[in-house]
Amino acid sequence: MTRMGLTSLTAMALVHGAPGAAEDLYKKGNWAAMSADRRASQVGDLLTVVVYQSAEASNVAENGSRKTSSIGGSLRAGPIDEGGDLSFGGSYNGRGEVRRSERLVTQISVTVEAVLPNGDYIIRGQQKMRVNGELSDIGVRGRIRSADITADNRILSSRIADAEINYDGKGFVSRSAKPGLINRIFSFLGLA
Repeated sequence: MTRMGLTSLTAMALVHGAPGAAEDLYKKGNWAAMSADRRASQVGDLLTVVVYQSAEASNVAENGSRKTSSIGGSLRAGPIDEGGDLSFGGSYNGRGEVRRSERLVTQISVTVEAVLPNGDYIIRGQQKMRVNGELSDIGVRGRIRSADITADNRILSSRIADAEINYDGKGFVSRSAKPGLINRIFSFLGLA
């Protein structure tokens, strides 16, 4: 057999002997249409939560009391004519007022942790930030509907069911906002 015949036979054996297989670069479901927006839809996808929480509360308590007691008497016996009055009185007026206003505005990226059977997503995300020695920790967790995700892959915090939004800060500013040890002792004893 000639060298050319051997090469042809080897080529034919390779072509006919092994089944042809090719992987497709396009996998159905991984690519959205060109006109569609990419929104979170499966576990591991990211989306942005726009946190806008505002709370305001006030409480006013007012008490007042007034009490007056009088005792009087007199004694007359012959040349003795004595009389006396005794009065007790007291009053109390008290007023207390507490006002609190809070506002938190931020954006945080969260991850889809689970897709529920009804199509809702469980999301969770945490962000830590240190600015000028102040450490801020923001956490968001809850359940969202896919219909509430906007075209730019965002969701408002007001659209999160069972929302847990935590905001905590540590550092110089946080320490300065707390009362000192002596004020806390006086407050505990009811003196402040």
